[in-house]
Amino acid sequence: MSKIYVLHENDEWTVHLTKRLDELNLPYEVWHLNEGLVDLTEEPPEGVFYSRMSASSHTRGNRYAPEFTETVLAWLERHGRKVFNGTRALRLEVSKVNQYTALHAVGIQTPKTIAAAGKEQIIKAAEKMGEKSFITKHNRAGKGLGVQLFHSIDSLKDYIEGDDFEEPVDGITLIQQYIQAPEPFITRCEFVGGKFVYAVQVDTSEGFELCPADACQLGDQFCPADGGEEEEKAKFQIVENFQDPIIAAYEKFLMDNQIAVAGIEFIRDEYGTVYTYDINTNTNYNADAEEKYGKYGMLELATFLEQELNKLGHIPALSRR
Repeated sequence: MSKIYVLHENDEWTVHLTKRLDELNLPYEVWHLNEGLVDLTEEPPEGVFYSRMSASSHTRGNRYAPEFTETVLAWLERHGRKVFNGTRALRLEVSKVNQYTALHAVGIQTPKTIAAAGKEQIIKAAEKMGEKSFITKHNRAGKGLGVQLFHSIDSLKDYIEGDDFEEPVDGITLIQQYIQAPEPFITRCEFVGGKFVYAVQVDTSEGFELCPADACQLGDQFCPADGGEEEEKAKFQIVENFQDPIIAAYEKFLMDNQIAVAGIEFIRDEYGTVYTYDINTNTNYNADAEEKYGKYGMLELATFLEQELNKLGHIPALSRR
């Protein structure tokens, strides 16, 4: 019996998808990959496999979930299973260096970035950057991990030598050009099945001056999937009839890198130049923004998975999990 398999490490984020799968009466199974086993002598079950593994899993105590997920994905791909957001997508999810090099390969502009391992090298990277203002961020990140804004090398040294310094989980810190937007917002473009669904404008006017795209440092407090206060929810607004040449470039990028589902974030500087700074392959959606717009990312995703499952010629199951 073929079914949909959802691979993840965060129940709180995944329940939004399983609710939609329930609404559509689809057969599915959830694999929480913080731990488990893979018998390489056995074949995987038949079905459609979708990975929502997150770069920030270690902040929830799931340190090796991405590594184990890559093991599972490699096993699935070896046996020719239909996998969405497979090993290639995961390698981009857990490394901003991988993201930026892949974006550069297709001509998509990112902020100037230098990767450094070791505290002394972080300082040297900032000196080499030669920018009046710059930020730090973790290579394996999510939730704005390690993002700080600096206006001098001395302030960076104080941070690195102080108690507030955050060690990146993979040992790699990025020094990045700070992009000042003329208006306090960034744009996040959502894609399902590699195709554009909608764009969200994220208000960054309150208490934020840390990231070249502002919203990348909003953290859990402003996670699109969270409820939060009404004032915070208004930070996410879907843009009516959003059109921009960057969408075609993003769709080609997703196709070239075998990514089916993603949220891609960008910022414009005062000259209108677009800088792409983050790719989220375990994308979440803001319920209030979607309610106002009348379009729902998780429903789009569930429908996409249903269509892919139907291509396998499955027989609907009466029960799931």
